Amino acid sequence: MAETKDVFGQEPHPVEGDLYKEPTRKRRKSDRDQRFRAFPSMEQSALKEYEKLESRTRRVLSNTYQKLIQSVFLDDSIPNGVKYLINRLLALIEKPTVDPIYIGLFGSTGAGKSSLINAIIQQAMFLPVSGESICTSCIVQVSSGCCVEYEAKIHLLSDQEWREELKNLTKLLHRTEELGREEADAWNRDEAVEEATWKLQMIYGNGAESKNYEELLRAKPKRKIPASRVITLKAEEAEELSIKLDPYIRTQRRDWDGEAAEMRIWPLIKHVEVTLPKSDLIPEGVVLVDIPGTGDFNSKRDEMWKKTIDKCSVIWVISDIERVSGGRAHEDLLNESIKACQRGFCRDVALVVTKMDKLHLPEYLRERKAGNQAIQSQREAVLERNEVIKLQRTRILKEKLKRKLPADFKVLEASDLVYTVSAQEYWQQALLTEEETEIPKLREYIRKRLLDKKRRTVTKYVTEAFGLLLLTDSYNSTQNLPNEHLHMSVLRRFAEEKVELLEKAIAQCFACMEQPLQEGVRTARTSYRCILRTCLVRSKGNQGFHQTLKAVCLKNGIYASRTLARIDLNEALTQPIYDQIDPVFGSIFRTGKPTGSALMPHIDAFKHSLQEKMTEIGIRSGWKYDSCKKNFLIQEISAILGGLEDHIFRRKRRIYESLTASVQSDLKLCYEEAAQIAGKKACERMKDAIRRGVDRQVAEGMFERAQERMQHQFQQLKTGIVEKVKGSITTMLALASSQGDGLYKELADVGSEYKEMEKLHRSLREVAENARLRKGMQEFLLRASPSKAGPPGTSL
Repeated sequence: MAETKDVFGQEPHPVEGDLYKEPTRKRRKSDRDQRFRAFPSMEQSALKEYEKLESRTRRVLSNTYQKLIQSVFLDDSIPNGVKYLINRLLALIEKPTVDPIYIGLFGSTGAGKSSLINAIIQQAMFLPVSGESICTSCIVQVSSGCCVEYEAKIHLLSDQEWREELKNLTKLLHRTEELGREEADAWNRDEAVEEATWKLQMIYGNGAESKNYEELLRAKPKRKIPASRVITLKAEEAEELSIKLDPYIRTQRRDWDGEAAEMRIWPLIKHVEVTLPKSDLIPEGVVLVDIPGTGDFNSKRDEMWKKTIDKCSVIWVISDIERVSGGRAHEDLLNESIKACQRGFCRDVALVVTKMDKLHLPEYLRERKAGNQAIQSQREAVLERNEVIKLQRTRILKEKLKRKLPADFKVLEASDLVYTVSAQEYWQQALLTEEETEIPKLREYIRKRLLDKKRRTVTKYVTEAFGLLLLTDSYNSTQNLPNEHLHMSVLRRFAEEKVELLEKAIAQCFACMEQPLQEGVRTARTSYRCILRTCLVRSKGNQGFHQTLKAVCLKNGIYASRTLARIDLNEALTQPIYDQIDPVFGSIFRTGKPTGSALMPHIDAFKHSLQEKMTEIGIRSGWKYDSCKKNFLIQEISAILGGLEDHIFRRKRRIYESLTASVQSDLKLCYEEAAQIAGKKACERMKDAIRRGVDRQVAEGMFERAQERMQHQFQQLKTGIVEKVKGSITTMLALASSQGDGLYKELADVGSEYKEMEKLHRSLREVAENARLRKGMQEFLLRASPSKAGPPGTSL
């Protein structure tokens, strides 16, 4: 018999250790009910029904698990089939309820991300805000939980991570020889030099910038660093925690003289997690993430910046009304968000335009072109401009998305791609109603996302549990049927044939990348010099760019600053290739109807063909009298192939980034050579070194190697999928066959658990029907309710 593996293709847990592991304990009922405070009563009812279904399913699984443990407690050897059951039961019992939904607020300095989060969580000044400069200095995650207090955890760089950054900071500040006055002035004005100087002064005090790496290693920081590298803050009230938290996450001005000790720790902070008590506005299971717009010079913080973007299933690009039209920073943010759809888990991108209350009425009236109706008030002007902005930016954003994403990508069907919000008006309501600020609309969006995810997750969970109980019960109830061995052999041969067809279909999917890759490589070869020239030129020549360029080289082609646009030479050089492959790449990993280039629909078609064959064989062989076996096979196929989706999406990011990773690897020596250059005219000499290095690598096939490496990644994914499918199907069929060595006649009787699980499985349809009925009633009541009036003192 084939070696037993779990549904995700991993080896099962060691049975000896797992048999005695206690399943996780149930959440108290009062805690469960509190999780739904943020939802209207009708949605609460649906969530409670799903929660009850899930809770009862876990209880059935736990009871089954305990019975199996007791039945094999004294056995010296346990058959593979029973090992499979025990490990699958334990995995389902410990499976998280719902993975958090990460909603990334992605915006540049001063766009209003923190103000928007404050409005959404109904805490006016909770996160630091400023209308003049950058406030939030790192990634900040805000969520609600079961805690009774407000809590913040400040995660710091490890000692090794800080040493790595310290080494690079001192390299940036190290001068090998005296410079002329003009060159020295340019050096001191360099943004990278200012940033490095400030960080060292914050940690070690004035004069730290003149010390070398070894001296700073021996120096004592101005504030004691906890050994755990985590600082935990707690408070009973939001305002109290906000005051404690402010010094850690607010970026301090360089001319600030009276900073507290907490402020000096800022350069060491990796990210901050804030947990609110049970909230009436933000449901548990949703994480709002304030993401700076450009990343960070520190490698670990920059890596976390990328990973945070990629784990967000929703990204809101935040841009204030004055910068939404044009501007490089805004376009860079949109492009980075679209890339997250390609390489990460993001399925929904929207533009959130902030500060919509800012409008100079005389100027607006002079430039106004839309509509014939006369504008009588500031309120009317704001509302009209909001609608114009929505129409204009929706059209532009949709066109941009269409160029990069497949035509059937779900975000293109979204009814709302642009939100126009005003956090200030949300609090004041001098011009707009609460609804017109669109803060409640964003909250509603959050609730619907969580409700939908809960429905899908519980449905999948209960269905998978039902299939497992079918198999468990069948161990004691299944009898050998006539010609059963023959029927199982037919099913095996059919599965083998379908696996071969699936392998060919996957190969065809990936073959669609070949032509776009070749066209992209040709374009990259002809345009790389122009791209490089653009990247290496600044409007003021080399003034203030010398050490910034050195920082780029020290970080292998990447420089992320909190105040300047992100520089990534590797990404810029490969952009022509991405421009060609993006639509096809997106098509490969999309969901929907089977096509020549879509991967998941082929896997779904494979699943359905197997299930249909099982039903057909079951009817012919007499399985209609043994529905347990047929239903188990059908349910287990779904579980096995469902686990493939996670595997595919984990590999997707690596495949997508393989182009830039390949180019970065090939140019590593070039960057290291340029980083060593110092002295007079160092900036021009560094540029020359980079140009020569890129020329040499292109001549030696740099772009062609990047193409080959991406194709190799696709080949590895294809091989991995086929191997996982073959192994899992073989194991499943062997377990389902009563002729195999998985049979265990003295297994505990789980008939009562099976019957209860059968009832829970039937209840799924009832819960869905109840939810649809409540939704219809809610929509009817909304249509019947009168419209809300505007703020007092405003004309309608």
